[in-house]
Amino acid sequence: MRKGKVERNTKETKISCEVNLDGAGQSNISTQIGFFDHMLELLSHHSLIDVDLKCEGDTNVDLHHSVEDTAYAIALAINKALDDKKGINRYGFSYVPMDECLSRCVIDLSGRPELVWNVNLGLKKIGEMDTELFHEFFKAFSNESKCNLHFENLYGKNNHHIIESCFKAFAKSLRFAVEIDNRRKDNIPSSKGTL
Repeated sequence: MRKGKVERNTKETKISCEVNLDGAGQSNISTQIGFFDHMLELLSHHSLIDVDLKCEGDTNVDLHHSVEDTAYAIALAINKALDDKKGINRYGFSYVPMDECLSRCVIDLSGRPELVWNVNLGLKKIGEMDTELFHEFFKAFSNESKCNLHFENLYGKNNHHIIESCFKAFAKSLRFAVEIDNRRKDNIPSSKGTL
């Protein structure tokens, strides 16, 4: 089993995160932010990555630190579980519809961070979350995991549906990218020999 565990404590957040890349999509998640918990549960469920995560943050200030630091912790735990990335597919992509909307996510676990976020939202908040925090979550994940991460919402009207389709597309893309390719399970998926 490929597992990673992280404890991340700062003056703003206290986070414990454990992942199992070869899991069944089971999750135990508490960030004190209802809608965010829902999105992270979807991420676990559709990626088949087991996630055990607890975040205690300074939500009395705002939600920014909790969302950003949670992304750092999840990314770091996944990187620990991936180790040298030997045998993984490396790339993943998925289109996910949700009712009237369609979103795409493409990922490359390249060792180079880059986020492209072509997602426009018409609301300032979904639940208690500022909608700008979704960009911050994926930016922090890309930076810490050192992956290329590209999102595009092709169309849609309902902001909840748009964000949910983005998280599901991310989950499906991540699931494929971290899976072992049996044709090269002993090799690092790069012509350079390292990621």
